[in-house]
Amino acid sequence: MSLRLRLHAQLRARLRAPLALRTRVALLFALLLIAVMAVSVGVASSGLSFMARQAAERDMAANARVFDQIIASRSTQLGESAAVVARDFGFREAFATGDSATLASALASLGQRTGAEVAAIVALDGTVTAAPGAPAMSGAALLPALEAGRDRGTVALGGKLALAVAAPIEMPDLAGWLVLAQPLSGPDIASLSKLSAIPMRAEVSDASALAPALRREQPGIIAIAPSAEGDQLVRLSALPSLQQGVEARLVLRSPLAAALEAYARTRFLLIAIAIAGTLLGVWLALRLAADITRPLTALADAARRIAKGEWTRVPVRGDREVAALAHSFNAMVDAIDERERQIVHTALHDGLTGMPNRSYFIEKLERALLRQNDDYRTLVAFIDLDDFKVINDTMGHPAGDALLRRIAKLLQDLYPDAMVARFGGDEFGLLITGLSRSADCTAIASALNDALNRDHLIEGRTLAASASFGVAISPADGADCDTLLKHADLALYRAKAEGKGTYHFFEAALDEAASRRRQLELDMREALRNGAFELHFQPLFSMAHQRVKGFEALMRWNHPVRGAISPAEFIPLAEETGLIIPLGEWALMEACHQASAWPDDLSVAVNISPRQFASPALAQAVIRALAASGLDPSQLELEITESIFIGNVEKTVATLHALRGLGIRVSLDDFGTGYSSLSYLRSFPFDKIKIDQSFVRDLCGDTSARAIVRAITAMAGALGMDILAEGVELDAQADMLRAEGCDMIQGYLISRPIPAREVAALLGLHQGEAKRA
Repeated sequence: MSLRLRLHAQLRARLRAPLALRTRVALLFALLLIAVMAVSVGVASSGLSFMARQAAERDMAANARVFDQIIASRSTQLGESAAVVARDFGFREAFATGDSATLASALASLGQRTGAEVAAIVALDGTVTAAPGAPAMSGAALLPALEAGRDRGTVALGGKLALAVAAPIEMPDLAGWLVLAQPLSGPDIASLSKLSAIPMRAEVSDASALAPALRREQPGIIAIAPSAEGDQLVRLSALPSLQQGVEARLVLRSPLAAALEAYARTRFLLIAIAIAGTLLGVWLALRLAADITRPLTALADAARRIAKGEWTRVPVRGDREVAALAHSFNAMVDAIDERERQIVHTALHDGLTGMPNRSYFIEKLERALLRQNDDYRTLVAFIDLDDFKVINDTMGHPAGDALLRRIAKLLQDLYPDAMVARFGGDEFGLLITGLSRSADCTAIASALNDALNRDHLIEGRTLAASASFGVAISPADGADCDTLLKHADLALYRAKAEGKGTYHFFEAALDEAASRRRQLELDMREALRNGAFELHFQPLFSMAHQRVKGFEALMRWNHPVRGAISPAEFIPLAEETGLIIPLGEWALMEACHQASAWPDDLSVAVNISPRQFASPALAQAVIRALAASGLDPSQLELEITESIFIGNVEKTVATLHALRGLGIRVSLDDFGTGYSSLSYLRSFPFDKIKIDQSFVRDLCGDTSARAIVRAITAMAGALGMDILAEGVELDAQADMLRAEGCDMIQGYLISRPIPAREVAALLGLHQGEAKRA
């Protein structure tokens, strides 16, 4: 093979081989610098063009203002001259007597004196009397503007546009107008170009004579329009019109190239600087690439080993920068190792208590279930603090956090060999593995219950805290993780339902109850969509007046399979799932709708649940219900219970005042069953309080119940509140209530809750009985 062929083959091989790192770094820096320079020049060039256009636009706007001033000044001069002549006694006398010779002389003299091309009189019928030799002017086309009171604007005059002014001729009533017109051309327009800092041409044209593209432009907007000489900046100004059908436009034109020409030298200088900077940058990139690539090989090798999972370090040597790079690399390796440990710990532990979290708990549980056999069992307990939100609201979040840390430490100290985890919020988990068949799980649960339900010293204050928990034991209660956790959760739910501060072991019946509860929730959602709920109404009866004064609306649900379902069953579930909000809004709408058909002296009472009361949309729901039904707000009464005051009392009272501001009444239901009823009465002046039926039920056999009723009625009377006793079933109870000063009653003695269609009949029945009495 000849030398020439060998050299050609070597060159081709080198071209196919990948570029060396040094070359790639230098090429990357060079390309980056070129790109930056190109973008910089482009941005600067665009900025210069923008500045040039902005300057031209400012000049055009200034010229437009100058022209407006010229027109205004000329209009003022012509108007003053016309007004003087129009008020002249001799002129008006000649006009009144029809002295055409005098009028012609006066008009010709006025035109010469003012420089107007046309001086004419426009009569009320549109007839035009002009100076001899003046161009024709349409008086009929001027009449609409003159009659509207306009006295200046543009008119068409012999195929040209002219500036015209008009002065009324009054003798003393209006007899016509003296009109002066001067063409918009010549020196006035030419003066604009001389005043401009850039080449500019001005003209006045009718809008209909403009090119279609210019006709679409809005006056006052500067646009770019093509022309035979190149792109031009064009600005239109609308001139007022005095003649029907005339739309005058001032058109300013300036070549765009002329505006940009002043910046061409600056743009060239920028390009030259960019080229010089690029060449210098390429040379520096080559030098920098040589210094960088040498230590990079060692760092790249170390990085490859770290990527394989090997822990490695690089020697710290060489120049200061290279040594610093090696030192930083080693520090990065150490930091990565430390962060990995922290990430693993954070992913598996709770930030507040430092205890394992739910993920770690489940991982440990899964491993424990794999190791268990018939001789060793696994116990899982789900723990939930009772009313923890109340503790946070009343004592503050720091106290709540301190309590959580206290509970976590207590559990860990009580079961040092078990897995204790915080699941989040106020929930904890306990995992005890390797329990023998003889181990007493009841004793474990009892000890746990005693430890949780006791006083705790938190931040120097004694806090009475309680907790409920559910227990599931594998393999009897579930052989896999998900089943065991679900069953422990069901047991916790049952413990909560049994009164809190206790525990419950999983039973198969709990799973069945949960399934029924879930099915009931699904059925309730479907019933809400299909309108299967209805309202029944129980009368509120006045013993003094022997008549019904209102009704309480009570929800009823007739299930297609199970039949009538008690509100005591579906209302708590609706409250828990959030369905109570749409269900409560429906009850408001339906109750107001039904009550709107009753006599005006009857009211309707609607129960508001705590969750519905906490909704920010409650006031809007009340307003919508009143507006849709047309019911007077004074006929609507909202019944609430003391539980709404738990938490933010100030917000609750503010909401109650807002509802009262709508004109509705607010009553306190089940009064006397809470521990702080009196404080609530002092916080908010209720319109009515309802004595709980538990006191009414014991009236006949318990003197203390009667004493409580007597105290409540006396207190209500002192506070100016109405009082109603619910659950009245016997005449003896009604007599005792009347004797204690309670007039309003509600219960089976009067009537059971009835459908809306039976309300009219019940009202008629009671009215008849009242008349007979």
